[in-house]
Amino acid sequence: MSENKMQRGLKNRHLQMIALGTAVGTGLFYGSTATIALAGPAVSLSYLIGGIIIFLIVRMLGEMSVEEPVSGSFSYYASKYWGKFPGFLAGWNYWFLYILVSMAELSAVSIYLGYWFPDLPKWIGVLACLVIITAVNLVTVSAYGEIEFWMAGIKISAIIGMILIGSYYIATNPNPFPMNFHYLWDHGGFFPNGVEGMLMSLAPVLFSFGGIELIGITAGEAQNPEKTIPRAVNQVIYRILIFYVGTMIVLMSLWPWNMVGKEASPFVQIFEGAGFPATASILNFVVLTAAVSVYNSAIYSNSRMLFGLAKSGNAPKFFEKLSARGVPVNGILVSSAITLLAAVLNAVLPDEAFMYMMAIVTGAVVISWAMIVLTHIKFRQHCAKDGIVPKFKALLYPAANYFCLAFLAMILVIMALMDEMRPAVIVMPLWILAIWIFYRSKRR
Repeated sequence: MSENKMQRGLKNRHLQMIALGTAVGTGLFYGSTATIALAGPAVSLSYLIGGIIIFLIVRMLGEMSVEEPVSGSFSYYASKYWGKFPGFLAGWNYWFLYILVSMAELSAVSIYLGYWFPDLPKWIGVLACLVIITAVNLVTVSAYGEIEFWMAGIKISAIIGMILIGSYYIATNPNPFPMNFHYLWDHGGFFPNGVEGMLMSLAPVLFSFGGIELIGITAGEAQNPEKTIPRAVNQVIYRILIFYVGTMIVLMSLWPWNMVGKEASPFVQIFEGAGFPATASILNFVVLTAAVSVYNSAIYSNSRMLFGLAKSGNAPKFFEKLSARGVPVNGILVSSAITLLAAVLNAVLPDEAFMYMMAIVTGAVVISWAMIVLTHIKFRQHCAKDGIVPKFKALLYPAANYFCLAFLAMILVIMALMDEMRPAVIVMPLWILAIWIFYRSKRR
């Protein structure tokens, strides 16, 4: 094994944009199509509820990350404070999750490229993105952080610009207030599909927020983690709530919710349908950047999770090898190679690939978040036993932990009621059983 060490090359501005960049991506720009169809204008309330839940969970992870800033994050914490199998399950499930996220983002890249190049085979765009981003991640962690900073900056700036431009169009609408917001209650009211529709939309909303926990994965390479991690956790949440909730209110005010289709991003369709084709092309570039940005972070997190698993003995030592610049090169190459399946899926199922992967990703996200919440309970019990006072405390412990677990259980029930997501619920216990069998065989 290489004796090189991981470098603490990620600054606070990198952590901010990494967290924002991963959570504000395809789930908002493209996945929100499914959410809007289910909830209508009440989609803004769905994102508000989902944002509160993820804020509570990320504070739990942030508390543990500040106490022990290690690569591998909650897989390490689960092993130390809960048990070897929970750590094994947390790590491999998260790696699998981000393999699927990588594939979903690559599928989205092909969709966005299709807006400009409708005759381009989808698998070509997938392959080009994979090669370029893999090369970036093989350089240094600071190179990854810098690229992600600027790509995330593009889409965040675009969202802010879209909110401002959309607000201008609403304010200059000939209809006086409140009729300039009439699309929020036309076509069936604010809850066109009832409260049930809003509740059903919470499942795809979780897909949108998946990735914000990457803050914990970066802890092992963050500069001054005791200051940068709390700052990143606290600042990023209210920004995401503004971006998601504010964006949805603007979009639903500009165009009827039931006219938003699935041919392109809702952002592109709404502005193009409103008569702004130039804006639509710019937004398509932004959503393409967003998908590439999330894929960039997915490759990063996959390699670091494999490194953490290898360090704890839960993955082959092959993944513990670092390059001369402190990059887990084997983890990057293997993870990237597996995501080549996205090119195959887009060749075989060009229209269904993204939705299938979104359903499975949501199931894996529920497992990961539940593991974080349960591990945090074990962590706090350890702190109480040893008289340790965490430097950066989670909110409302332990009530928030049990509330989040109940919410995640409700999400599983909702997924089981949805035809397109039911297979993911059925697969989940089989997936956990497969990991357990893998774990037992490794132990033997």
